[in-house]
Amino acid sequence: MNYHDPVMKVESIEALGIRNGGVFVDATFGGGGHTRAILDQLNGSGRLFGFDQDEDAKPNIPTDENFTFIDSNFRFIKRYLRLHQTKEVDGILADLGVSSHQLDEAERGFSFRFEAELDMRMNQNAEISAKEVINEYKELQLVQMFSEYGEIRNSKTLANAIVNERRMRNIHTIQDFITMIEPFIRGKRNRYLAQVFQAIRIEVNDEMGALKDFLQESLEVLKPGGRLVFISYHSLEDRLVKNFLKSGNFEGKQIKDFYGNIERPFKLITRKAMEPTDEEIKINPRARSAKMRVAEKK
Repeated sequence: MNYHDPVMKVESIEALGIRNGGVFVDATFGGGGHTRAILDQLNGSGRLFGFDQDEDAKPNIPTDENFTFIDSNFRFIKRYLRLHQTKEVDGILADLGVSSHQLDEAERGFSFRFEAELDMRMNQNAEISAKEVINEYKELQLVQMFSEYGEIRNSKTLANAIVNERRMRNIHTIQDFITMIEPFIRGKRNRYLAQVFQAIRIEVNDEMGALKDFLQESLEVLKPGGRLVFISYHSLEDRLVKNFLKSGNFEGKQIKDFYGNIERPFKLITRKAMEPTDEEIKINPRARSAKMRVAEKK
């Protein structure tokens, strides 16, 4: 499996504050790069849980008695930890977004670089794929998706073109789709396509809904003094994470107690998002958009 080394691996593992005997969660297992680094730090003690809903991640599961793999979306972190008799953890790490492996495997349909069926499901057993979104969503739903998740400026024009095209034929493959939207591309072609594909992928996998559920449940399962480490790759994710870590809600609203004191569930360890070094970006260009935020539960 072609899984690259995780972005900001050293920085994120240090930020997690791993200590012997602690209980930790790698919420986005993927190629297991973070997991192996955490297990090295635990040095045969403590416990680590790894979450991933992608079947392709399973061959990467390490043989280690301190590690438990959970075949699920991280939005259900509280439920599955309780199934494993764990109510609280010392730290949670989440490296959000699509993995290098998913992007590089043509048949997964995540990338506009390849010809394949429109898919984009992180959970390959999920019912709704990109094909259903493009061929079955109402025009207004498509407009909202492209506008909100892709920040596409001509989202109305694009949605209308898709609806008109599918009246004549179903849009099955990536190439069918790209050929159809080609006349409506504005600005730099690759950037536009990346935004369109990002919007569809977020919708197919309900990434924003899953992230909200995960953030709320992470606050519940984290011990006081426990760390949350997030690496995100686009502004929608980063804004949600930033607001939640700052205020405990997704709007970033300051909530005051009876005495007028601002209630903050976290102490911010990183006031500003950390970014990869120039050296890392040279080695792995996909790290360019990464932002890491760290907070400690009060």
